Amino acid sequence: MSTLALSLAACGGASRPAAVAPAPFVATTVAMRGAIYPGEHLAGVVAPYQNVAIESTLTEPADAVNVQAGDIVHRGEVLAQLDVADLQAALASDLAQASSDRAATTHNVFSGSLTINQGVDALQSAQTAVRQAQQNLARDETDLHRYQALLTNGFIAEQQAAQQQTTVNDDIQTLRADQAAVASAQSNVVANGPNIAAPGLQSSTIAASQATEQVALANANQERVAISKATITSPIDGVVVNRNLNPGEYPGTRQIFTLQQVNPIYAVLHGSGAQIAQIAKNAPATIYSTDATGSARTGVVSGVLNQIVPGSTDFQVLVVLKNPDGALRPGMVVSGSIRLPGVHGVRVPETAFTDDNHDALMIVEGGTVKTVQVADIADDGVTSIVTGVDPGARVVSDGQTSVGDGEKVAVR
Repeated sequence: MSTLALSLAACGGASRPAAVAPAPFVATTVAMRGAIYPGEHLAGVVAPYQNVAIESTLTEPADAVNVQAGDIVHRGEVLAQLDVADLQAALASDLAQASSDRAATTHNVFSGSLTINQGVDALQSAQTAVRQAQQNLARDETDLHRYQALLTNGFIAEQQAAQQQTTVNDDIQTLRADQAAVASAQSNVVANGPNIAAPGLQSSTIAASQATEQVALANANQERVAISKATITSPIDGVVVNRNLNPGEYPGTRQIFTLQQVNPIYAVLHGSGAQIAQIAKNAPATIYSTDATGSARTGVVSGVLNQIVPGSTDFQVLVVLKNPDGALRPGMVVSGSIRLPGVHGVRVPETAFTDDNHDALMIVEGGTVKTVQVADIADDGVTSIVTGVDPGARVVSDGQTSVGDGEKVAVR
């Protein structure tokens, strides 16, 4: 090749521009104001909604026991029937006594009314006798004065005047006797009362017999209550977890049945003071079974209980769950996520943080990557609320990407 050709070839090669590598693409998201609802994750166990221990205060043997351990029972269902023969006999006796006392009350009413009326009549008769005796005494004293005047003038014999004096003396004694009869009759009326409804001996006698009747009726009611207790029924819809009574046995003082209500049912979650600080009653919760099914169901927080043992840091959170299929059983281990109150601020993805400290992320400004320091306020497992980033900033979605500060990137 000639020198000219070589020169031309050299010049042609130097005029081609060098190839420039394209800027790497990174996924981004725009930071925006909004709210998230964090969740607190706790572990716990399933517990019955109610645990009912049934005993009997009766000293009667069991005629029949209708359930076995493991049976599903409904409220009002008969679990066992105790013998009530002696209770029925006692009830009949109390009712007969009440009937007898009622008859005695009726008798006392009539008898008391008669006694009161007779006493009033006797008082009236005694008062009439006193008035008559007073009239007789006044008449005979007038005659005595007249006889004494006649005796002084010699018109009658002394014997006639003496006889009139005797008559007056007899009238005085009669009046005194009649006055005593009035006092006695008055005392009798006061003691018995002027009528059957007024306070007095007769009304108190009637009240006493009525009280005796009420005592008999109260005893009868006690027997009825005992008879009703002899039919032992379930107070809840639940499951029989313990049966401790057989036909012919006396209940004694032991627990004869234990029932558990399992629909609804409790998930009892445990947490520290810091974990339960923001959990509120009625907060939504999701409970996850730790068995092979890994099933989940939702419920609500019914209460946050204070530390069980004073001085410990173990608090309990009760979550009420529906359990119509009975899949959740007391004693099962579960975990739960409880929704906390909402937090408002600038939202970024959880994946945007550059490390596990959650104190830095990258933004893209003018096609260049820049690392900024932030503070992670709260998160819901997907999104975080941070400070240190303005709304509208374009945040690198994957903080673990290989790009770094000052590097040019293409945004998508």
